[in-house]
Amino acid sequence: MTTSSHTTESEDSVCLAYGKQVKELLNVGSPAEIRDHLWSIYSDSMAFQQEAGYNPRVSDIFMTFRELTLFIQRIESVKA
Repeated sequence: MTTSSHTTESEDSVCLAYGKQVKELLNVGSPAEIRDHLWSIYSDSMAFQQEAGYNPRVSDIFMTFRELTLFIQRIESVKA
């Protein structure tokens, strides 16, 4: 039986890389500011959709927005 620590090291390095990206994002603004920006972006997008007409991806866009908002909320609770 062969066990590989390479997979664990690889997963750890990916997690560290993600953590660095989140840290860079938080250098731009606080989680609350980022959440407010997300709401602005989403609101403007939905306002434009009313002018532009039907978009078959509107539910996918909402789910992405929702997940980003929840992610920022989790980051906010960790940072607090």
